Amino acid sequence: MTKSKLFLIPVIIFLIVILGCGVTGASLFSRLGGMDALMAKSSSLLAEPDANVHTNQGAGEQSDTRALAKATSSALPTLRAIATPISEQLLAQADAEELLLENLYERVNPSVVNILVTLGGEGFEHPPVSGDENQKPDALPTPPSEQFSPFFSPQGQGSGFVISKEGYIVTNNHVVEDAVSVLVTFYDGARLEAEIIGVDPDSDLAILKVDAPPESLLPVTWGNSELVKVGQRAIAIGNPFGLEGTLTSGIISALGRSLPALNRFRIPEIIQTDAAVNPGNSGGPLLNSDGEVIGVISAIVPRQVGMGERSFLGVGFAIPSNLAQKVTPSLIDSGHFAHPWVGISGNSITPEIAEIMDLEDTHGALVISVLPGSPASKAKLRGGNQELALPEGGIVQVGGDVIVSVEDEEVRTFDDLISFLSRRGKVGDIITLNIIRDGEPMEVELTLEARPGQGEK
Repeated sequence: MTKSKLFLIPVIIFLIVILGCGVTGASLFSRLGGMDALMAKSSSLLAEPDANVHTNQGAGEQSDTRALAKATSSALPTLRAIATPISEQLLAQADAEELLLENLYERVNPSVVNILVTLGGEGFEHPPVSGDENQKPDALPTPPSEQFSPFFSPQGQGSGFVISKEGYIVTNNHVVEDAVSVLVTFYDGARLEAEIIGVDPDSDLAILKVDAPPESLLPVTWGNSELVKVGQRAIAIGNPFGLEGTLTSGIISALGRSLPALNRFRIPEIIQTDAAVNPGNSGGPLLNSDGEVIGVISAIVPRQVGMGERSFLGVGFAIPSNLAQKVTPSLIDSGHFAHPWVGISGNSITPEIAEIMDLEDTHGALVISVLPGSPASKAKLRGGNQELALPEGGIVQVGGDVIVSVEDEEVRTFDDLISFLSRRGKVGDIITLNIIRDGEPMEVELTLEARPGQGEK
């Protein structure tokens, strides 16, 4: 090869590189120019809501617009909804929850009845609650009446549940009070006339009886209300607004509440729940997860709506099952239950009361007054002798005896004394009260008697 040819080889390579770079650069410039045009087109497209609204748009412009829209849409990311994965364990737990409620309903609903009551007279209204040994300023409101007044004869509606093969049914006293007739409807639609066997206004409980074959009756299983804990599951089955066989669920919201009965006394150890209960649920069962009855639905804190109808606000109350189990046998046997009675009105000790009475502890049940002829009077308990204006309003008698324990149980509030009488008190029992009188501790023995007006059906 000659020298001239050798010289041409580097020149040719150099030209090829230069030309190649030029082509590459032009291509890049062309792309950048095209991108600028695309951005300009996009800006004008975004500024105009619909490019096709211009009737004078040429075919070429329409084509460019469609191409631009296609290019723009292909450039935007596509978002897809992706389900959050759920573990098999969580799915199994959800299935188990459903199965639990389904199974519980199948087992217990046949025991629950709808109660339709025809009342005597023009109408019905509960008497007001007055004060006595079981009254205190922060007592909950009277259980709302669940009676209705249709155009002809007044009627009431409620719920109940079978407790024995003999045909006995538990419901509320306020459901059947003043009833002329009671009609019970079972889950399968069977309807039977029921007889009122016994009532107890002091616990708002009543016993009905139907004449039915034992094999057709499915009694409930009682649970122990003393084992109930706040936060555990609570299930109600009943007939809200007459809607038969309704199941609702929630939790136990609180324990140890008290409700005024339909007289001057209060019902202690009340269970509070947020399971939805409405007018018509009264007398129905409150259940635990095992399907055991832990309470008898009795009252709600109602909301007045429309033409005076009441609806649930998330606060329902149930009579504890242990009290119901204590009362119902006596209602079946004799038609009544004799509640033990002390015969005092009182209040819980507050810091203000403790200060004015020079008490070291700020707990206990203060005796405000002693009723003449009562067990407390016979035991020579003393009521207050001076008045104290409370910060929240009202006046209370102070200076009386302070009950700090009864038998082996400490009394921190007045409700503790009521609770003891409800759980352990029996008419005729002699109990020992530990009290503070004029700053000095002492013991007083007291014989429990039946509340006034009790003892007959």
